[in-house]
Amino acid sequence: MSLGSVTVNALVSLGLEYADAAVIQRALADFQQGTDAAQVWSKITHRVLRAKHPFAVHTLLFRAVYSQWPYQEKGPAPVWVPEDQEVANTNLVRFMTGFQGNQQWQQGRSGKAADDWRLLYKVSCTDPEVFWPSVLECLKVPFHTKPTRMLQTADNPDEIRWLPGARFNIAEAALCTRHAASPAIVWADESSPSQLARVSLGQLKQRCQQLAAALAAAGFSPGDAIAINMPMTVEAVVIYLGIIYAGCAAVSIADSFAPSEISTRLQIAHTKAIFVQDVILRGGKAHPLYQRVVQAQGPPAIVLPALPGKDLQVQLREGDMSYGGFVSKADAQEQVAPHVADAYDTCNILFSSGTTGQPKAIPWTHTTPIRSAANAFFHQDVREGDTVAWPTNLGWMMGPWLVFAALLNGATIALFQGSPLGRGFGVFIQDAGVSMLGLVPSIAKAWRASDCMQGLDWDRLRCYSSTGEASSPEDYHWLVALAGYKPVIEYCGGTEIGGGFLGGTLVQPQAPSHFSTPTIGCRLALLDDQEVLYDSLQETGGGQQIASRGRVKAVSGELALVPPLLGSSQRLLNKSHYEVYYEGMPGVGGVQGPLRRHGDEVECLPGGFFVAHGRCDDTMNLGGIKVSSVELERVVIASVPAVMEAAAVGLTPPGGGPEQLIMFLVLHQNAEVVKFSPPQAPLSSSVKQRSQTQEDVQSIQKQTEAKVGTSSSLESIWEAFYQVKDLAFSAASRATDMAVAAAQGDAGSSAGQQPSKQQAGGDQADLHGLKLKCQQAIRSSLNPLFKLERVLLRDSLPRTASNKVMRRLLRDELRQTMAKM
Repeated sequence: MSLGSVTVNALVSLGLEYADAAVIQRALADFQQGTDAAQVWSKITHRVLRAKHPFAVHTLLFRAVYSQWPYQEKGPAPVWVPEDQEVANTNLVRFMTGFQGNQQWQQGRSGKAADDWRLLYKVSCTDPEVFWPSVLECLKVPFHTKPTRMLQTADNPDEIRWLPGARFNIAEAALCTRHAASPAIVWADESSPSQLARVSLGQLKQRCQQLAAALAAAGFSPGDAIAINMPMTVEAVVIYLGIIYAGCAAVSIADSFAPSEISTRLQIAHTKAIFVQDVILRGGKAHPLYQRVVQAQGPPAIVLPALPGKDLQVQLREGDMSYGGFVSKADAQEQVAPHVADAYDTCNILFSSGTTGQPKAIPWTHTTPIRSAANAFFHQDVREGDTVAWPTNLGWMMGPWLVFAALLNGATIALFQGSPLGRGFGVFIQDAGVSMLGLVPSIAKAWRASDCMQGLDWDRLRCYSSTGEASSPEDYHWLVALAGYKPVIEYCGGTEIGGGFLGGTLVQPQAPSHFSTPTIGCRLALLDDQEVLYDSLQETGGGQQIASRGRVKAVSGELALVPPLLGSSQRLLNKSHYEVYYEGMPGVGGVQGPLRRHGDEVECLPGGFFVAHGRCDDTMNLGGIKVSSVELERVVIASVPAVMEAAAVGLTPPGGGPEQLIMFLVLHQNAEVVKFSPPQAPLSSSVKQRSQTQEDVQSIQKQTEAKVGTSSSLESIWEAFYQVKDLAFSAASRATDMAVAAAQGDAGSSAGQQPSKQQAGGDQADLHGLKLKCQQAIRSSLNPLFKLERVLLRDSLPRTASNKVMRRLLRDELRQTMAKM
């Protein structure tokens, strides 16, 4: 289909009024099909399509414009193509205009923003002494003692030094970027999303200073580890920055963790105290939080009420105290000087699961947030005066990232107290004037399912950003169209580097669910059996020089980072940093020492785009949280008596989207399970039968809201969330359901294994009941956000000669089965 073949009747059949369809059809006649398709699409999205138009119309025109798009030459078709004025207004263009650079920069500039970005990227990787001083000037980092240089190199990547000799406090830097009257935080509660409250930068600084003074009065010293376990509220930001301002290390713990997970993290960090909220309020119900800290046998706690200004809803242990009583130890008006720290002093301790059962304890130094802020400046285009929202928590990397990415760039943090899944959140985004909205793909999928955001005015939104899990291209095209064609900057990285290694920019076209560039100052490589297949700096692949925007052949491999990388971790509290990230890794030309291991499988596509294919190791990403297979398997085996062995694998559905958890189980001999037969109907028929109308989705959403309002546990709330989320599955996701169900009989046979047979004796249980038991164990012991998609039975698990479970083989078998269907 071409644009010329799009008729008024075709547009009307997709839900447009006849008059609107006629206007669009006439407008399409002005575009020459022979011109560049991306430029035609840019004009259509900026001048013809509107958010109110049915998404089916957007899809039809997108396919018509790109019907002859040469994917093998240019890669995925972009859904957002910037116009000249949009490019000219970006941070990136303003920075490049004033950047003096080095000789390579001065001689190589073309005046074309996208080309100059690639040159700037090279300079950022090869000449830190020229590049980073200009960035620090943009971020207005106040040094008490300036660094002697930007980088001091060493053969061992864990011994290099960024900003040697520098002394500063990154919390102080975040609190002095603008005038004291400038807004620092805007927030609202889900009960009244249009009732906005604001905290100025001066007020935030005063409250952080009071918290720092109270810590000193209570006997805490610089370097002490002090935990935070609470939702992302104004008080959480005050406590977080106040701890760092005092020179202590904030220990980030997510408010969704079970007591055992809280205990593990508190012990690893040698935590001396913990700030915690008494309860979590959801739908008018109070859910325990402080009690989980008590069960974890945590250190002395400073407890905040969930309702500011109200009494605590819990009885405190001996030695614990209220937040109000704690901060009253300090004068609220006292001007407190920050602790002047070395650049390598720890300001934050975060945790990442890695590939073993115990979480890695990753110290952020006072330098790490500079990378977060620099990423936001160049990639999410966060500008002074902007408002930035990202539903998150200080227990995950994006919580600290949000604080520093906003404040160091002179922007306002937007916080919503409640669920981001409903219309109330959208009203808040509208009324707060959010300019950059971060999210995980599951949120967008839920919005699309319920259609709850239609009719809102998100005109001040400049871009979205997405991280945490893989996204669906169709869902993200819908999201882009929802705000009148505002791009999604895909963002992939890690806690251990304080930001991303792949992202996008607002000077480049963006294709949904793809990355358009490595991030600033981050050189990366793709490996295959220790051979470097691709180097983002040299732009080489297969031993030949190639152009990054004219790649003819895709290259896929395990992603590795090329040191040095400002802000990246150089030690772990409970493991050998070198063994985890560098041992056994190859080198790359022109760089001292080995590459840095990361573990994601990434493909570099024609046109210079990238796509992530998930983890190469036995770690997966569930709902934006990295978790190891070992952790999941251990919990299921310990909690479900029928299970003798388990293997957990993550699987990306056909068509893209968040990784799904599948568990292969081997049962004890006395456990009998009645297995369901796979549906025999043709796939297209089954998908059609299981489709949901918009009325169905809205009806179940109302039931879910009622369920949340009466729920007594976080697990029930998340179960209700997933009920709505699942309704948003596309046909491809439905196909995944069917394929995985069929894989109960096929997955084992391709490796010479037979499906499990019914055993004589024992209690009968169906697969659904077995799945529910496994699900309950995972959510209660690990995290209520984790969802188990399927359980599959086997007589045994495939193992290596050294008895290691071959999870990759199981994952490959599932993919092959789905491909056949």
